[in-house]
Amino acid sequence: MPVLERETSRDRGSQVLPKVPVPPLKQTLDMYLRCVQHLVTEQQFMKTKAVVEKFGAPGGVGEALQKKLLERRDKTINWVYDYWLEDMYLNNRLALPVNSSPVMVFPKQTFRDHKDTLRFAARLIRGLLEYKRLIDERALPADVGRGQLAGTPLCMEQYYRLFTSYRYPGLKTDTLKVQMKAASSAEEHIVVACRSQFFVLNVVACGKQLNETEILSQLERIWKMMENPKERFPPFGILTSDGRTEWAQARDVLMKDQTNRDSLAQIESCLCVVCLDEPSDLVPSDTNRALLMLHGGGREKNGSNRWYDKSMQFVIGMDGICGVVCEHSPFEGIVLVQCSEYLMKYITGSPSRMASASSIRELPPPKRLLWKSNPHIQGLLAASGDRLQRLVNNLDMDVLTFKAYGKEFIKKQRMSPDAFIQVALQLAFFKCRGRLVPTYESASMRRFQQGRVDNIRSATLQALAFVKSMTDERVTFTDSEKMKRLQDALKAQTDYTIAAVTGMAIDNHLLGLLRISKELKMEKPDIFCDETYVASNRFILSTSQVPTTVEMFCCYGPVVPNGYGACYDPQSDHILFCVSSFWENTETSSAVFVKALNEGLLEIRDLCNRCSAAATKLADSSQGGGQPHKSGK
Repeated sequence: MPVLERETSRDRGSQVLPKVPVPPLKQTLDMYLRCVQHLVTEQQFMKTKAVVEKFGAPGGVGEALQKKLLERRDKTINWVYDYWLEDMYLNNRLALPVNSSPVMVFPKQTFRDHKDTLRFAARLIRGLLEYKRLIDERALPADVGRGQLAGTPLCMEQYYRLFTSYRYPGLKTDTLKVQMKAASSAEEHIVVACRSQFFVLNVVACGKQLNETEILSQLERIWKMMENPKERFPPFGILTSDGRTEWAQARDVLMKDQTNRDSLAQIESCLCVVCLDEPSDLVPSDTNRALLMLHGGGREKNGSNRWYDKSMQFVIGMDGICGVVCEHSPFEGIVLVQCSEYLMKYITGSPSRMASASSIRELPPPKRLLWKSNPHIQGLLAASGDRLQRLVNNLDMDVLTFKAYGKEFIKKQRMSPDAFIQVALQLAFFKCRGRLVPTYESASMRRFQQGRVDNIRSATLQALAFVKSMTDERVTFTDSEKMKRLQDALKAQTDYTIAAVTGMAIDNHLLGLLRISKELKMEKPDIFCDETYVASNRFILSTSQVPTTVEMFCCYGPVVPNGYGACYDPQSDHILFCVSSFWENTETSSAVFVKALNEGLLEIRDLCNRCSAAATKLADSSQGGGQPHKSGK
């Protein structure tokens, strides 16, 4: 994902951004064939080529759909937004933890006791309220693009959904609701989860927001309420960790009772959820912290101390393992990064704003959310717990801090760090499997109105040529041949990135054509029934660059059963990778992939070093050849 940086001027966001373009049909079809040719058999490709040519023929189906898509562009702010949101998230029936919700792992904290933990939580909540104020006042500095299209103003829309979104489960498709204006700020509240019990913490009293000391005193009250075992309810939060259809069915059962309806309404209208977790009893390695953020360790640990439909859940573990889980449908990772970095700087950067005890107002106690259960609901809770446990046992995660070099070394080679890492990921996959596969890299389209993402297809023909030159034992390639292939692969990756961020990639366009054909109740065009198209949308390698300026990292699970999730954060002298896969699949192993990635990164570095040493030697010998050196005009 192309990186962005903060911009100081505040008026940038007010200018109207352009609409997402619809690429020319022929351009997309040609590009599609180029993307898939080297990933399928020759026989399969010939079949696909014929299907694509028929689709794109003059007066054919493709032209008719393209015409309708252009009409849609004229009528909407962003022609692809709803199609993309449904396809990427809302229609997906898999459970949110691991499969969909990315997490940000915060620096490990040191808490001496529960009071320390609650102090940290109070500070974080106060920081959240400050950040929300900036959003509400439209006072956040506008983001601008960096990297390929530096300086372009970016759409800020996603920030306004951080605290106002909720994803409702549905039987066939979910619904994302965004309350653009809260009913009344006097009713603002967060939900605190503690030992799988849920409490409402109002953050406004008598028209004034609670200060840090008042928040702390309310958290201490919650802690005391939580300790009474007589009032404990079953772990209802575990239902939200289930498949979306299962949770929708369970929610319909819960909604039959008024008590449950009231509790659901409180959670569904909160600003965010703060989860106070029990100690996990695991070594707090990067890998374990990542796993605990992704799924809470299952029902035996903190897996039911969550409410996955809410867009932000801040996790604060008694053992200092902290982070944020994000429901991905309202916003991208970079927005979560900006919010998280603001919070970390708020927590560490300024002295604690604890008011003196005498100035604390008399506040009504926080409210425990009540639930009505019955044998049917108990059965649903047990089934959800079993399915979450299976997901927990299946996730294979490996966090690698690659220390040999970072983005400074890559920039010294006059290469793009993102393109370089993408090519290294292709090399790692090829080392493991001897082939390349459809790869997803998210490309931000925020330079357009309501822009979200399109896909950079990193498994290019040029990347394949390069990885073969690095691994083929039957043919010996010279260093200069390998370097030429590396540069071609980097150029292909960069060109595709520019196409994607300027709205000229293929995935959103093809999705749009498919959706228009559905709306017109046409028979599904052959191009979309073709096995190449189906296979090209199974992203066995799902990647994203999520850069941070504070010590924290992002991770997520694979998007297909036989795939890898690979999130990375290039720092100046090291690169952090979070690689995930599923144990149940025998084709994948996060440890094996990480080992191949480590090897590949070292091999590419050595190639670069040998080539620059050879170039220096050549320059020296040509200068020292006795000829007077002339300065050219």
